Amino acid sequence: MLSEIKGKVWVLGDDVDTDAIIPAKYLVTSDPEELSKHFMEYNDPELAKKIGKGDIIVAGKNFGSGSSREHAVITIKGLGVSCIIAENFARIFFRNAINLGMPLIEAKIGVKNGDRITINFNESKIYYMDKFQEFKKYPDFLKNIINEGGLINYVRDNQW
Repeated sequence: MLSEIKGKVWVLGDDVDTDAIIPAKYLVTSDPEELSKHFMEYNDPELAKKIGKGDIIVAGKNFGSGSSREHAVITIKGLGVSCIIAENFARIFFRNAINLGMPLIEAKIGVKNGDRITINFNESKIYYMDKFQEFKKYPDFLKNIINEGGLINYVRDNQW
């Protein structure tokens, strides 16, 4: 996990479920590049084209609810998103994200599309619009999984 991430924000609302993130008809592949083309296409068909490598998703409550499919996280990683911030996450989405090496932060920040923010993991703070918001520090074991790029890499590299 990088000690600091800077990026442009894309704001989504509350209750963004996995069917909205990636519609079920695209689950015939696990290719991140192919899946990413269809991110949130029923809500905003052009959004996937706007999101750039290193950008950050900021959402409201209950992000990633719905099915337990890992495809939702694979889709977001395929976009090049560096982190997702939400007020809270569905438990299975949170675990899938960690398992696939995607950092998540539970926090509520008031930003709009296009704002630039800085996330400092060493300080556990998000800096935005001359403000900052603290977030809960990651336990070391979760940091290690994210740093390795996900649970499979972590287990492989640590020879469990």
